[in-house]
Amino acid sequence: MSDQVSVSITRQDRYRFLVDFGPTIDAMVADEPAPLGETAGPSPSQLLGAAVANCLSASLVFACNKFREDPGPMTATATCEIGRNEKNRLRVLGIEVTLALGVAPAGLAHLERALAQLEDFCTVSQSVRAGVPIRVAVVGPDGAVVRPALAMG
Repeated sequence: MSDQVSVSITRQDRYRFLVDFGPTIDAMVADEPAPLGETAGPSPSQLLGAAVANCLSASLVFACNKFREDPGPMTATATCEIGRNEKNRLRVLGIEVTLALGVAPAGLAHLERALAQLEDFCTVSQSVRAGVPIRVAVVGPDGAVVRPALAMG
């Protein structure tokens, strides 16, 4: 099975972009922090951290639900470590996620079994961890190809 998810990004000003998820989800603003941007919305690194934390949270709910258990009103915190690579370019060097259960662990009889499966269910974290191939094309305003889709890296 192969599905596709599409997101459109439109530049609003400087480093501020409108992120359009499609007709059924409200658009949002993303922006770089100062000094490049104005921090008018989350940065791309924050969005990556949110995607990983959200997917891991949903995966924990799914894993617990397989045993007819509920982790309650849980929270998740993702911290992205930003640093420079060997070419002195900023990169996300790692992401640390803390999942906080909303109920006492003792109330989840199958928690250990759910945790053993948790990461296997997470599409985003497993894809990021494996290094998702990315191809980038550049087109002009008329759609003419300036640079065909090439693998990055």
